[in-house]
Amino acid sequence: MSYTRIFDIIEHQQKTCPLDICLARREEAGLKQGEPKTWTTYSTNDFISTANKISKGLLKLGLQKGDKVAIISVSNRPEWQFIDLACMQIGVVDIPIYPTISSKEYEYIFNHAEIKYVFVSDMLMYRKISQVLPRVPGIKSVYSFDKVENIPHWKELLNDDESLNDQLSSIKNSIQPGDLATIIYTSGTTGIPKGVMLSHNNIVSNVKDCLNGIPLQKKEVVLSFLPLCHVFERTINYAYFAGCCSVYYADGLETISEHLQDIKPHYFTTVPRLLERVYEKIMKKGKALTGLKRKLFFWSLKQAQTAELGKPRSFTQTSNLIVANKFVFSKWREALGGRIKAIICGSAPLQPKLATIFTNAGLPVLEGYGLTECSPVVSVVPFREKDFRAGCVGKVLPGVQVKLAEDGEILVKGPNVMMGYYKDEEETRKVFDEDGWLLTGDIGEFTPDGFLKITDRKKELFKTSGGKYVAPAPVENKLKESFYIEQVALVGDGEKFIAALIVPNFENLKEWAKKNEISYLSNGDLIQNPLVKQLYKDIITEFNVNFGKVEQVKQFELLADEWTVENGLLTATMKLRRKEIKAKFRDIIDSFYNKSREHGS
Repeated sequence: MSYTRIFDIIEHQQKTCPLDICLARREEAGLKQGEPKTWTTYSTNDFISTANKISKGLLKLGLQKGDKVAIISVSNRPEWQFIDLACMQIGVVDIPIYPTISSKEYEYIFNHAEIKYVFVSDMLMYRKISQVLPRVPGIKSVYSFDKVENIPHWKELLNDDESLNDQLSSIKNSIQPGDLATIIYTSGTTGIPKGVMLSHNNIVSNVKDCLNGIPLQKKEVVLSFLPLCHVFERTINYAYFAGCCSVYYADGLETISEHLQDIKPHYFTTVPRLLERVYEKIMKKGKALTGLKRKLFFWSLKQAQTAELGKPRSFTQTSNLIVANKFVFSKWREALGGRIKAIICGSAPLQPKLATIFTNAGLPVLEGYGLTECSPVVSVVPFREKDFRAGCVGKVLPGVQVKLAEDGEILVKGPNVMMGYYKDEEETRKVFDEDGWLLTGDIGEFTPDGFLKITDRKKELFKTSGGKYVAPAPVENKLKESFYIEQVALVGDGEKFIAALIVPNFENLKEWAKKNEISYLSNGDLIQNPLVKQLYKDIITEFNVNFGKVEQVKQFELLADEWTVENGLLTATMKLRRKEIKAKFRDIIDSFYNKSREHGS
């Protein structure tokens, strides 16, 4: 693995295993109405050639080493990678930005980063940012990936001028592994976005470490659908390139099932929420079965759930899983294309039950842990059967060091740790201790056999009025195992007991209501029904036995609307914005504790 800078990776692919299909995406441009989309593919050579032409086009625009360019795309696509590579190899710092943030955040990032050019995916994205452009005088132009009227198309930058070849080569040769490659603005659960500065070496070291845990084989096929603006998917994509895999980009989340059947990938990365939805669909089909098929389905599910990962299996367990795999789990694997070697999962805690079930069903889940400031991976479950685990985030990567502070906070050192926050020395100082360890803000522990477990976010821990600390995430994660709970947030900081705000899984709840002959006019109407409230009361009572006394949920309220990125209650990486949730539902939260105060309890 001779590459030391990000743009060396694709040249490494060209030397070791040039691909006919390096990148692919379904296109509809040029098709007649009603014609199905077809995959447009790019070879390794196409990738490099296109990026070189764009690099020369950017040089013609007058861009110099250190200048900033933003990329904003609704979905992943080859053009994203073309621009990324073109910028990297001339020392231009690219800044990927989420398509879902607010206009205020766009304005802040554009000005703070001193963006000169912006690349957007389509007309909708252009309209979203156009309202802030008058307040960002530094932006010279916006280019689009789709053809949009009155906006320059990215292909206008393609430049074949051979007289620029020497200049391009000279700049590439001058770029050092320690040079700034990209700035990623963290979505953050509070406050103003911070620009995480990552060097070529930060990311390349992480790519090489990831390939130690995930042994990609040449010419394997992968599906990419998590946003490339998130460093998790971006770094994994670089690992795919280094491993000489063909990367297919999904049109969107709604077409993933179709793509899985079409391209039959060996790997994909995901977040827990999407795996939860896959499991819910599987369970829905299982519940619709009758007779012997239904019995076999739930018997198989029990085998997968009870066979603990990483532990020796009895003859009976092994035999039972062979039967379950043949008659039930083989169908699950076929639904995901039939060739999945592993599912790489990160960004938030995964229910241990799901990791166990999927892995025992022949769909190994490699859960990892990281943060943007670490490029991002710190640890991952290795792709070895004896090391498969549930309820932990694997082993620390070979090139990374981790230690635990006295309070359990995870501290990290390594070549993957960021250069600092852009234009913010004060915030940078705050996240490093005097010995140079990065303070992650996550609380964790090591198992006796060296696996890292995340127990909670340090900032999310809260203390009841009785002085007891509560870690909300593990309790919330357990509650979400119920098919009737879509989202949940615990509250109770400084109060006598824990309460919960719950967004029901309305699809499953409505099926339950139908069976119980409950009529309703809307979601809001449904959750007010006394029988529905009793259903959730019973669910909470059932789950409370899993929690310590101080963690048990004493009161709850059902909410009619899902928390989303768009309504500001989730971060772009699907984490709860707890501060915003508490502010929005302050009256409900107050009512939990006002009632208790009135009764003197």
